[in-house]
Amino acid sequence: GEGTNGSVNTLKLQSDGKIIIGGTFTTYNGISANRIARLNADGTLDTSFNIGTAFNNTVYSISLQPDGKILIGGNFTLYDENDAFRIVRLNTNGSIDTSFDTSVGANNNVNAIAVDNTGRIIIGGNFTSINGSTSNRVARLLSNGTVDASFNVGTGANTTISTILVRNDKIYIGGNLNTYNGITVNKIARLNDNGSIDT
Repeated sequence: GEGTNGSVNTLKLQSDGKIIIGGTFTTYNGISANRIARLNADGTLDTSFNIGTAFNNTVYSISLQPDGKILIGGNFTLYDENDAFRIVRLNTNGSIDTSFDTSVGANNNVNAIAVDNTGRIIIGGNFTSINGSTSNRVARLLSNGTVDASFNVGTGANTTISTILVRNDKIYIGGNLNTYNGITVNKIARLNDNGSIDT
């Protein structure tokens, strides 16, 4: 059909073959879908995914938890008229997961989200604080959305993180950064499980 009326910045394939897309768009095939939509495997809009008024600003990242819940990061402050400060978790039907605390959220864009094998959530972006705690552009959250204090990034990244990958207790970050916790890096770094840089 017509597809989206704006950019698609991120997409994730569910285990059932459905596809969640996020970006700057406000319609999909002419149907209102503010910056998020779920598509059936044939590309049609999944109307069972109930997003309401959805997001008030751009979606940059989507990550799926093993239980099917959906983590979303971006530059938004509302999801379906609920406060959601740049990070939110949705239930599989598109409703907001109120057990995930976004009452404070991030103070700037969340560009990347990854989930490790214990269910902890690593986020990266332009933010310098998350849920009221200073954390320069990278942080780890527990499954309820609270900051994981055992993940110590020190001074963190000096500028934007755009992407994150977790593999075997190592965390890979990429973006425009030149330093991480005062150590020179060239746009990419690997972190240990405690947030220190893997030299």
